[in-house]
Amino acid sequence: MNAVVAPTSRRVARVVRGQPTSDGAGVKLTRVIGQRDLDTLDPFLMLDEFRSDSASDYIGGFPDHPHRGFETVTYMLAGRMRHGDNQGNSGLLTPGSVQWMTAGRGIVHSEMPEQENGLMWGFQLWVNLPAKDKMTAPRYQDIAPERIPETDPAPGVHARVLAGTIGEVTGPVSGIAVEPAYFDITLQPGARFSAPVAAGHNAFVYVYAGSVDIGPTDTARGLTRGELAVLEQGGVDVLLSARAEPVRLILVAGKPLGEPVAKYGPFVMNTQEQIVQAIRDYQSGRF
Repeated sequence: MNAVVAPTSRRVARVVRGQPTSDGAGVKLTRVIGQRDLDTLDPFLMLDEFRSDSASDYIGGFPDHPHRGFETVTYMLAGRMRHGDNQGNSGLLTPGSVQWMTAGRGIVHSEMPEQENGLMWGFQLWVNLPAKDKMTAPRYQDIAPERIPETDPAPGVHARVLAGTIGEVTGPVSGIAVEPAYFDITLQPGARFSAPVAAGHNAFVYVYAGSVDIGPTDTARGLTRGELAVLEQGGVDVLLSARAEPVRLILVAGKPLGEPVAKYGPFVMNTQEQIVQAIRDYQSGRF
């Protein structure tokens, strides 16, 4: 009879800190994935945090620009952002809302601030599409704050579940090829929580307020605001332990695709030939 081996909690493989940059029409942001220290983490292509209460840092927004071959995920913590596209879609992202946009075969859209003062704060994550889905029809999942379920899975722990499942609570994002988990977790001082991570999925933790210890007590790594921990493979949970202050973080995981990646600006395909075709299609108005 084979012994049952209890799953181990994932450890931290490496820690990176985001790099300041700008994008769009001069929007200042911090690039965490997609920079020199962490180019990609399959299936994740980019992670940006934008945070400023100075309108000059964000007022230019992101005017019309194309995408093909991947998905963009915008999660707002504060502020208001209006999006529109060449398919006739329009919507407003407000604090606590999320938009999961599947660009597929091609879309041209804009993301513009709908405020002239105050704090603008949130994240944009780029998620790769498998080769078989890169030319699928574009679609949106616009999810208002009240549609994102919340749970208190342990004493002093609160979680918003955008995608994936914590306990009996499942997030509203559905039909995504990489079977993502996306949790926004708050821990009060001294709180501990073993957050679920699907076996075989790549995962990261990004701290956006406070500091946290990650992993089993004997090998825990500390993480402070602005740092991202890439988690080791193996295990189906990750132990999060708050220190003497509240901590807020996102935990994101997804199934790696293991496919070639060809990137050029807003186009992510599998070969350079497909990138050239994407440029031609965009220039000829076929998006």
